[in-house]
Amino acid sequence: MIRVLVVDDQFLIRAGLTGLLRAAPGVEVAGEAGDGAEAVRQAAATRPDVILMDIRMPGMTGIEATERILAGAADPAPRILVLTTFDLDEYVYGALRAGASGFLLKDSGPERLLAAVAAVGGGDGLFAPSVTRRLVEAFARRPEPGPTPELDVLTARETQVLRLIACGLANQEIAGRLYISEATVKTHLNRAMSKLDLASRAQAVVLAYETGLVTPGGARP
Repeated sequence: MIRVLVVDDQFLIRAGLTGLLRAAPGVEVAGEAGDGAEAVRQAAATRPDVILMDIRMPGMTGIEATERILAGAADPAPRILVLTTFDLDEYVYGALRAGASGFLLKDSGPERLLAAVAAVGGGDGLFAPSVTRRLVEAFARRPEPGPTPELDVLTARETQVLRLIACGLANQEIAGRLYISEATVKTHLNRAMSKLDLASRAQAVVLAYETGLVTPGGARP
C-alpha cells in the first residue's frame, strides 16, 4: 500500500487528485495540504510514502516545502512527485536540486499519474517527456564543465553505475549490462549518493550532467 499526501493550493484540483487516488487499488490518501507550510506539517505528522507536490503556491513554494520536508524527514524519507502546469527550466532545476524524485505535468492524465505514483513509490525517478527534453536542452547550452574532484570519492563501479543511471537505464538494465544483481546496483547507487550527499536519484542525474560525467547527445553506453 502506497500512502500519498496531496499538496495543491487549488481546492478542485486537490479534490480531483484525492478522489482519483482513493479509487485506485494499492493507494491510500494519507492527507491533504493547501500550501507549502501545511505540507511540511502534514508530512511530519502522517509520514507518507509519496507526496504529490504543487510548485506554485502562495507563501511557501513547493520547492521550498520539498527542501524542508526532506531535510527533516526520518528514514525512509518520502518520495516527492512534483506536479505543475509549467515546465519552465527554473522549476525543473529547483525541484530536482531540492530532492524531488519525479516531475510530471498536470495534463498527463489519470493513468499516467497513477503509474507515476507507483514508479516513484517503488524508488524510480520519473520525468515528463517535455521536461526531460527541456532539461537536456538546457544542459546542452551550458559551458563545458571544469574539473570534478567531487566524483573522485567514488569507486570505478559506483561511477559506472552513476553514468548509466544518468543515461536513463533502469536498475534491471544496468544489472544486465554489468552482469551483477539489481540489489548490487542499488547498493552501488546508494553508496555513491551517500558519498556525494544526494537525496534522490534525480539529483544524481543532475549532478552527472553538471559534472560532465554524461553529456547531452552523447552515445548511450
